[in-house]
Order: sequence, then structure tokens, then C-alpha cells
Amino acid sequence: MKKLFKKTHNKYKIKGKKTFNFVNSGSFGLKSISCGQLTKEKWESVRWALRKKFKAKLSTKQNKIWSLIQLNNSLTKLNLESRMGKGKGLVYTKSKFVREGTILFEFDSFPQQFRKEIVEFIQNRIPLKLQLVSF
Repeated sequence: MKKLFKKTHNKYKIKGKKTFNFVNSGSFGLKSISCGQLTKEKWESVRWALRKKFKAKLSTKQNKIWSLIQLNNSLTKLNLESRMGKGKGLVYTKSKFVREGTILFEFDSFPQQFRKEIVEFIQNRIPLKLQLVSF
């Protein structure tokens, strides 16, 4: 039986799902199970809402949240009425393409009962599927 390999411009083969669950800073984290793109505005709003919600709910400064995504793509856009050959356009936002298996957030000093609530809270705001990861 012959195996089929997908051709890519890279020299490495595309393999299956990434299963790395390394949590470095906190006691548990959130890992993406699907691929997708996050823009700067979406990412900042999720971070802000997360801090605001749990600051009001727990009212302690000992809870730590690390966001591990670095935005590395610049998205550009031209006017709708511009003709071809006028250049690339202005940068309107930054983004990051998130692959499956990427850890987005890490948390420390949060009670056990809030873990499921954190996943549901962020899942409703990000267009990715998330999974809870701990030691």
C-alpha cells in the first residue's frame, strides 16, 4: 500500500496534531486545539476582559495571568477604489496565526473551581477551540 504525502514548499513533512502540553510559568494553561488567526484588537479585548472579570470576582493581586502570544504578522489594506500596481497599502493591524497545540494563556494561584469558568469565558471570545492543560 502506497502512502500519500502532501507536497509543500518546505523540506519537512506535515505531520499530525501537535500534542505538546508544556506549562512553564503557571500551574495550568489554555491550549488551542484548532488553527486560526487572532488580530491585535481581539487579543487585547480578551486579555482586558479576563483581567477585569477575575479581579472583580477574586479581588486579590496574587492571581497571575501570562499571555503567551506574540503578534508577528502585519495586515495591510488598500482603498477599495485604488487601481492595481499602487503598492501594498498601509498596515491596519497586527495578527498571529495560531496552530493547534499552542498555549495561549497560563494561570497561577487560581482556585480549582474557576478553571472551567475560565475556559468557557475565553472560548466565547476567541474563534478557536480551547483545552485546559495542567502539570
